[in-house]
Amino acid sequence: MLLALSVLMHIFPATLSAPVRDRCTTGKNKLLLISFDGFRWDYDRDVNTPNLDKMAEEGVKATYVTPPFLTNTSPTNFTLYIENHGVIHNNWFNTTTQEKKQYYMTHLPIWITAQRQGKKTGSLHFPGTAATYQNETIQVKEVELRFYDHTDETTWREKVDKVMKERFKDHDLDFVTLYFGDPDSTGHKYGPDSPERREAVKKVDQTVGYIQETAEKHGLSDHLNIIITADHGMTTMFKGEDVKEIILTDIPGFSLKDLKFHMVDNGPSGLLLPKEGMLDKVYQALKGGHPNLHVYKKEDMPARLHHSKHPRILPIVLFADPGYVINGFYVFQTYKGQHGYDNEDMDMDMKPSFNVYPLMCHLLGIKPEINDGSLDNTRHMLIANGEPYDSGGRSGGI
Repeated sequence: MLLALSVLMHIFPATLSAPVRDRCTTGKNKLLLISFDGFRWDYDRDVNTPNLDKMAEEGVKATYVTPPFLTNTSPTNFTLYIENHGVIHNNWFNTTTQEKKQYYMTHLPIWITAQRQGKKTGSLHFPGTAATYQNETIQVKEVELRFYDHTDETTWREKVDKVMKERFKDHDLDFVTLYFGDPDSTGHKYGPDSPERREAVKKVDQTVGYIQETAEKHGLSDHLNIIITADHGMTTMFKGEDVKEIILTDIPGFSLKDLKFHMVDNGPSGLLLPKEGMLDKVYQALKGGHPNLHVYKKEDMPARLHHSKHPRILPIVLFADPGYVINGFYVFQTYKGQHGYDNEDMDMDMKPSFNVYPLMCHLLGIKPEINDGSLDNTRHMLIANGEPYDSGGRSGGI
């Protein structure tokens, strides 16, 4: 059950003639979901983005959107509330075997639901592309390499060509997901306020223009709906003399020897599984151990974060204030930009938020799985037969 939550959301056919084309008339609408990782809500404000601007004018755009907590790539791409779906981290892990896997190797996306209802689906590098669920996997897929260069614009165009020609035209797929790992990579390396990040945004805009051109080239303009999203924002890290590292092993009374399993050293958040009988000792040592570290037993997490009820969430949850990172075994986090903070922080993206999963299911004409959203939140974005969409109980695709 996939959520594409974004600071930047556009819904339109490739021809840009209307927000969403009426599939009841064409009978053959296709859907392309694109994620530009780490595209903060205001990244198009200090860069000239003519292609994105044109899409916003002739389609639909959300000014800014709130991702769920934890504001990392994997959790924010799968429904709205983490405690309801269990994608609680960028890494998949098993506390018994100590096994960990990267985010792109796991999870159950919307395409399984679509395939079970007769749709043909494909994915190119989107989180979850490698996943198998009840012996089912996506029909046409390409999984990103472990050390893939997400900043190479030449490979971006090659990916667009593959999607438009091979996926949509040759394989006649109904639904395809496409992922780009920038401007996230650039934001991490150089910071969200850097000239390099602004150049990365220009590259995004140029790619959006190429997507339009390629869709038209392959005759897809009349029946392709496109949703462009991001997953989270980015904030500036304090560096130099102002390094803001929260080193857990420096906190009096805390010892990594008291833990059976942990997920730290991944930015500003952490999950801890204390050894038997050590829960209160670990909690009391960390609680108040650093002024910019928030420490909770999972059942005491703020209700607004929806981050307590799932069994995969470990007994102790940590998260830092913006600009800080948490270090456990290692002190090596050198990013100039980071995400994963409280979702109320503006740099992570802000309200109004909505769940686009019901919208995608509606566009595909499939019945959604249980989810946290409602089509009513996005119905006003749609048109049918050239007129605003009638919200009076009409069902099916648009």
